[in-house]
Amino acid sequence: MSEWFVGTLRNYPELAIFLSLAIGFSIGSRKIAGFSLGNVTATLLAAVVIGQLGITISPNVKSAFFILFIFAIGYGVGPQFMSGLTKEGPKQIGFSLVVLALCLIVPILCARIAGLDLGYTAGLYAGSQTISASIGVASDQISRLGLSPEQVKTYNDQIPIGYAVTYIFGTIGSAIILAQLGPKLIGVDLAKACKDYEAQMGGGDGLEAGLTSAYRQIELRAYRVGNDPSIVGQPVKQIWPGLRVFVERLRRGGAIIDADASTVLAPGDIVAISGRREHIVETITPMLEEVQDRELLDVPAEAIDIFVTNRKVGGLTLLELSETDWARGVYLRKITRNMVEIPALPGTQILRGDILTLVGGRRHMELAIQHLGYADRPVEATDIAFLGAGIVLGGFVGALSYTIGGIPISLSTSGGALLAGLVLGWLRTIRPVFGRIPGPALWLMNTLGLNVFIAVVGITAGPGFVAGLKAVGLSLFLWGAIATAVPMILSVYIGFYVFKFHPAILFGACAGARTTTAALGMIQEAAKSKIPALGYGMPYAIGNTVLTIYGMVIVLLNS
Repeated sequence: MSEWFVGTLRNYPELAIFLSLAIGFSIGSRKIAGFSLGNVTATLLAAVVIGQLGITISPNVKSAFFILFIFAIGYGVGPQFMSGLTKEGPKQIGFSLVVLALCLIVPILCARIAGLDLGYTAGLYAGSQTISASIGVASDQISRLGLSPEQVKTYNDQIPIGYAVTYIFGTIGSAIILAQLGPKLIGVDLAKACKDYEAQMGGGDGLEAGLTSAYRQIELRAYRVGNDPSIVGQPVKQIWPGLRVFVERLRRGGAIIDADASTVLAPGDIVAISGRREHIVETITPMLEEVQDRELLDVPAEAIDIFVTNRKVGGLTLLELSETDWARGVYLRKITRNMVEIPALPGTQILRGDILTLVGGRRHMELAIQHLGYADRPVEATDIAFLGAGIVLGGFVGALSYTIGGIPISLSTSGGALLAGLVLGWLRTIRPVFGRIPGPALWLMNTLGLNVFIAVVGITAGPGFVAGLKAVGLSLFLWGAIATAVPMILSVYIGFYVFKFHPAILFGACAGARTTTAALGMIQEAAKSKIPALGYGMPYAIGNTVLTIYGMVIVLLNS
C-alpha cells in the first residue's frame, strides 16, 4: 500500500502539490496559545515532508503560479499605491520608506555577521520580514547570476530553509512587539489612545456620524402629518437640520409620490421616513403619529459594494460626503481598503480604490453610484483576457536585462508582472469597465498562486532540508529574531517621535509597512478598536511592493 502511494505521488507530482495544500491548510489555521503557523508556513513544512519521497516537479509549475500570485498582489494594492494619497499621505510614504530601509539593512547585517550563504540570506530576509513573495523574485535573480546549475540549486534549496526557520518568529514576534511591547516603549495606553482618536474623528456615543449612520440599524417608518407649523409648509430638508433622516416618499390624496429635499409637506400626508433607529424613535415618533401603510413602505432598496473611482471624491471625509445632495437616503455599512475593513467615522477619508458597502433606496443608490464610481455588483466572471494580457505584458517588460559590473540585472518576469498589476489595478479606478476581477477570484489567485509556489519549493528542497536545518537551525533562528525585532522596535520610536503619528494609527502603520496582517489583528484586539487599520492601507500598499522587489536587491548585494 505504501509503495503504491509513494509511486503514485512520484508518477503524478501534481497530486503531491495538492496534498501539501490539503495538509497545510488543515493545520495552518489551528491556534495554540493564540498563535498559528499560518497557511503558507504550514504548506511549506508539509511539502518538505512530502519532498523526502524524492518527487520531481517541473520548475515551470512554480513559475506559472508565482507570476499569477504576484500579478494579483499588484492589482490589489495598485489603487492605493499609485493614487491613494490622504492628507497624511506624504508622511505615511516617508515613514514607510524609512521602515522598509531598516527591513533591508538589518537582515543583510545579520546575515553577514552570521556568515550565511546567499540562499540562507534570502530566506532569512523573506521569513524575518514575512514577505513570502520575495522568495520567487530572489530565486529568479539567482538563476540570472551566471552560476553553475549545481550552485543555483544549492542556493535555491537554502531559501526555504531560511524562510521556514525565521518566519514563525517573524509573524509572532512582530505581533507581540507591535501589540504588546510597542505601546509600553512609548508609554501610551493603546485602548485609550484609540478612543481619543475616535472622538477627534467625530465618533463616539451621542455624536452625529454622518454617513456612518449606516453602520447602525436603519429604519423606515410611516407617519401621518398633522398641523405642526414646524413641519408643514417648508422643504423637508429644513425640518430636521443636523439629522440624517429623509422623507423617502409620501401618500397624498391616494397617490404615492417620490419625495426629494425640496418636497413640502401638507396636513394629512402620510410620509415614509428613513434614518438611524435612535433618530426615528427619539425625534420623529414623538412629533408625528405612526401609521401602518405597507404599500407606502414598500420602497425598492438594495445593498451594493461601490468601487470608488471618482478623483473628486478621493480625500474627502465621510462627513463631507454626507453633506452632498446625492448622499440623500444613502447609508454606509462598511469600508474595505486593501481587503481590510477600516473604521467608518465622520473624519475617515475615502480613497480611490476603496470599496464602500452602501444601502438605500434604488433611486438614491443609482445617483450615489454616478458620483462615487462603479457598482461592484456580485459577478462570477473574471476578465481572463485582461489577466493573461497583463501578465504577458509585464513579463516581457521584466524580461529585459541590463548588465552592470558583469552581473545581469532585470525586474524578472515576476517583477514585471507585479509592475503590470500595479499599473492596471490603478487604471481600473479611472476606467472600471475593463479588467474585472471579482474579490473572491482575486483572493483565490493570491492564495492559490502563492501556496502552490511554496509547495513546489518545499517539495523540491525536501531532500536537503533536514541536513540544512541541522547545520544552521538555531543560529539562523536567533539571527532571524534579531532581523525581525530591530526594525519593528525602531519603527515605533521613529513613527512616534520623528513622524509624530498619533499612537492610535502608529502601530497600524508599522504593521502595514511590514505587510503583517496578523499583527494588525492582534493590535486591534489589544486596542479593542478597529482604529489602527486607518494607518495600515498606504504603508501596506508600499510595503507589499518594495519588500517584494527587495528579494532581488538582497541577491545583488550579496552575490
